[in-house]
Amino acid sequence: MKSNRGWNNNYQSVVPGIEVFLKERLDWIKDKKVGLITNPTGVDRHLTSDIDLLYQHPDVHLTSLYGPEHGIRGNLEGGEHVQSYTDSRTGLPVYSLYGDTWKPTKEMLEDVEVLLFDIQDIGSNVYTYIYTLGFVMEAAAEFEKEVIVLDRPNPIGGIKVEGPLRSADAVSFMGRFLLPIRHGLTIGELAIMWNHEYSLGVNLKVAEMQGWKRMMHYKDTGLPWVMTSPNIPTEESSYLYAGTELLADTTLSTGIGTTKPFELVGAPWVNGEQLEREMTDRKISGVMFRSVYYTPMHGKDQGRLIGGVQVHIDEPSKIDLVSLGLNLVDGMRNQNPDEFKMEPGYVNIIGNSEVVKMISTKEPIDKVIDSWTDELNEWITEVRNKYLLYSST
Repeated sequence: MKSNRGWNNNYQSVVPGIEVFLKERLDWIKDKKVGLITNPTGVDRHLTSDIDLLYQHPDVHLTSLYGPEHGIRGNLEGGEHVQSYTDSRTGLPVYSLYGDTWKPTKEMLEDVEVLLFDIQDIGSNVYTYIYTLGFVMEAAAEFEKEVIVLDRPNPIGGIKVEGPLRSADAVSFMGRFLLPIRHGLTIGELAIMWNHEYSLGVNLKVAEMQGWKRMMHYKDTGLPWVMTSPNIPTEESSYLYAGTELLADTTLSTGIGTTKPFELVGAPWVNGEQLEREMTDRKISGVMFRSVYYTPMHGKDQGRLIGGVQVHIDEPSKIDLVSLGLNLVDGMRNQNPDEFKMEPGYVNIIGNSEVVKMISTKEPIDKVIDSWTDELNEWITEVRNKYLLYSST
């Protein structure tokens, strides 16, 4: 086996938006009071926090901090409410955007003229950080504040776009905009697209990265990896998430509660060796499968022995993540159809109620994917491609 043979390590380090902003765009906030929405992923190439960089900068008047899910210091578990408090390092107020309110209130923005947003996304439409950005933009428009997005790489690349567009009946906090599962955009590109497509009317700027190309995966950027949330500890888990997240809200396990979430997948009633053979026979490009048995230390399957596979990345540019996720669902369900169940919230994961029906009735995976292809291609050409800031080569 060749280790990581598909990763391209010949690029120079990408310069993230925070560094470009501090070097070239400080005029955007001259004499203005600044609020910062961030978390532990908001760092420069030397792992210095945005909070420290901005608070200590003589030309930046940082007045407020805002925390998404998991908090600005990343110390809270998924779904746990974030409380507002005073930051012990800076003495600045920290307002929660994942607690009593998801949208900044007028009171939260009283001492702010411009809002900086710097959080690492992972390229899936089922991840709360991008929707925190959406709420921030809506509040900024309502209360006449400026927004600056400090851009970061899409860790799973900016070429492939996969999955059904989210249907209106599947809109929730985890999916407020009509995106496909794998959108292929940076968070700065998302902000520009939403501002135009939803007529938000935000005074918006994006501090673009330097050196990022659309075919890059995170390992290609030269940037240090900072876990984006407690259950996305590695670059590999961030890469596979958009695919193996499709096992969530079912009786299957996504590996949460282990050291390899979204890489280890299975169920209490799955035979790992049989699943390995099944998945290998399906000839899914870019990945390999190894049978495993594991016992999650927390989560819904805490203490239960799970049989399944570990998904190993071989050629990342070849992986169709949504197809991978659906084939895993199908392969495990085949072992014991009576044990496989989808929770009502599964529509928020896949994003489309008609697709949920097709999965429920065991339609072939190719047919399921074909059902959204025309609409997805139209969205790519008519909407998404208008907002690309970075080239492919």
